[in-house]
Amino acid sequence: MKFFVDTANIDDIRDLAATGLLDGVTTNPSLVAKSGRPFADVVRDICAAVPGPVSAEVTATDHAGMVKEGRILAAIAPNVVVKVPLTWDGLKACKTLRDGGIGVNVTLCFSANQALLAAKAGASFISPFVGRLDDISQDGMQLIRDIRQIYDNYPHLKTEILVASIRHATHVLESALIGADVVTVPPDVLRKLAQHPLTDKGLDAFLADWRKSGLKMPGAA
Repeated sequence: MKFFVDTANIDDIRDLAATGLLDGVTTNPSLVAKSGRPFADVVRDICAAVPGPVSAEVTATDHAGMVKEGRILAAIAPNVVVKVPLTWDGLKACKTLRDGGIGVNVTLCFSANQALLAAKAGASFISPFVGRLDDISQDGMQLIRDIRQIYDNYPHLKTEILVASIRHATHVLESALIGADVVTVPPDVLRKLAQHPLTDKGLDAFLADWRKSGLKMPGAA
């Protein structure tokens, strides 16, 4: 499963990319606005920091506007993937942009039917929002199961399932068990995946034993 980080903070992106775990980045206008910098500059810097796909979202809501903005965004860097909403115009924009060889992430997906339409329109990625479904007492992960089954039923559909609106490590685990292609997570959630109290306890015990031994590593002062 691929790991994307959901942020526009270039320091976080560079730090996470240094681990070799980061496969891509998702952003949106709200995240980019927090940087206080020009939109294109932020996207360009992110694209230079990671080799994989970087989702940059349009702000237009009509077909022509989304296509125009999408082409501008795609020209910023070769690894830009244009993010469009799952509306009727968004589906049409997806088809147009994909016909032009531009990657598209169809976002704000909340049903398996929507995901099927996005795949038929040629989406590179579909972004179902599991956390927001959980917020209204629906089972967000069941949506991922449904989409996975539908896509597996029709192997000619090449759209990757990009699980979004992830709130905690369990969402990541369940996504992997279901067989999602990608998860996009906030930086703090990605870091928490490496944490376990027994790891910390074991390391403390090891270091205490090492200090008691009086030994030194070769080359240590």
